[in-house]
Amino acid sequence: MRALEGLQPENVFRFFEEFSAIPRGSWNEKQISDYVVGFAEQRGLKYYQDEVFNVIIYKPGSAGYENAPPVIVQAHLDMVCEKNAGTEHDFEKDPLKLVVDGDFVKASGTTLGADNGAGVAYALALLDSKDIAHPPLEIVLTVAEETGLEGAALIDAGKLNAKRMINTDCGGEGVFTTSCAGGLRVSLSFDAERTAAPDGSVFVKLMIKGLAGGHSGGDIHLERANANVLMGRLLYYLSAEHDIYLADINGGDKDNAIPRESSAFLAVREQELDALLSDAESMAAVFSNEYASSDPGVTLVTERLSYDFAPRTVFSGKLFKAVVAAILLTPNGVQAMDTNIDGMVETSSNLGSVKTTETGVVLSNALRSSSTSRKKMVEARLHALAESLGATAVSGSDYPAWEYSKDSAIRKVCVETYAEMYGAEPVVTGIHAGLECGVLGGKIPGLDIIAFGPDTMGIHTPEERMSISSVARVWDFLVEVMKRLK
Repeated sequence: MRALEGLQPENVFRFFEEFSAIPRGSWNEKQISDYVVGFAEQRGLKYYQDEVFNVIIYKPGSAGYENAPPVIVQAHLDMVCEKNAGTEHDFEKDPLKLVVDGDFVKASGTTLGADNGAGVAYALALLDSKDIAHPPLEIVLTVAEETGLEGAALIDAGKLNAKRMINTDCGGEGVFTTSCAGGLRVSLSFDAERTAAPDGSVFVKLMIKGLAGGHSGGDIHLERANANVLMGRLLYYLSAEHDIYLADINGGDKDNAIPRESSAFLAVREQELDALLSDAESMAAVFSNEYASSDPGVTLVTERLSYDFAPRTVFSGKLFKAVVAAILLTPNGVQAMDTNIDGMVETSSNLGSVKTTETGVVLSNALRSSSTSRKKMVEARLHALAESLGATAVSGSDYPAWEYSKDSAIRKVCVETYAEMYGAEPVVTGIHAGLECGVLGGKIPGLDIIAFGPDTMGIHTPEERMSISSVARVWDFLVEVMKRLK
């Protein structure tokens, strides 16, 4: 028996479960892309698959809609691959373990991929339907959205004819998104400088864990703790009180997720170990007090390492100081609020990952802003910081914002439809996160866009869950909108 068997709408959940068995992390989408192509071939639908595995599927309009203007329904194939510590799951080959918990679908110990699997399932259900009224459809399924909208940037817009688009990568239910922030990624890289640990050193592992994490755009305003920043503070404090040496530091996996965990390996003289651990616990108490509301689970775990598991070398003093300084000085969190939209974040930066590699240490940052000039300002700060600390800064994955349109025909249809179906006015707003709407809108002049989706919570974390009842209501709404797009 399938985990989601019996859930309604049947086809939406059936397709969601089918492709949840297929690995689909960013830039690992060939299998899911081929699954979608096979889906189209089985139904005799025309399709286009490009060299990076974006897919466009075309379906003629239903009876009476053959000559209606076409509409794009757009979603992304990839998902953020995060798992809880101790969860055995290989995102390169293992299927997700889906679980139904009351009104929610979840995955056991991992992200669910409802971002944006819900939208993909909607799109496939539309393509599979035989009794839904709709205009000609151009289903656009992109890759590598989560790593910087690269798939959308690479897609051939010449293959598309529609001038109106529904993006399914935004929710929750009853919220229509009509603008989004642009984004940029900036990495700071330090070359490896290592030396032998002082004679008589013992090694200890410090691990900050239990943070709430979340989406670096949608959750950044919640002021949740960043595990990398906390580790930087801890190391700075301990280095001022003790003669310590850093051997390794790692925190976070994706720069678009607020990191929930960070770890560091330290060398310290035996006689200082107890005092070091005591001071570390004192700092952990400070963190618990500061983040009692936003991150009540913040915890510091310490472990003395046996010789067999201890690193053999440590960072040079210069590299240690530079890395800690970079963590402390890197812009992180909300940088500016939007002065035109009450409560909307305009500009933010997230120190999403800190990685020790064979060649050095890399700090990865995700910048977001609805202001191009402010985005460039934060980028300049990071480049200036790198230059002052002897690091190399590299910018990439620059994508544009999607600006609000005062006169949107598709928004008018959606707002009127929602009000008639549910007896309430929807929320029409912008989002402080990157959507492919800005990229595709830049490629197709005059593209009229709206974005919506069902209720999903905890995206980009292993606590991700999707409301079953909301999926059904949004599906009914989407079907009615299709009927009205003549």
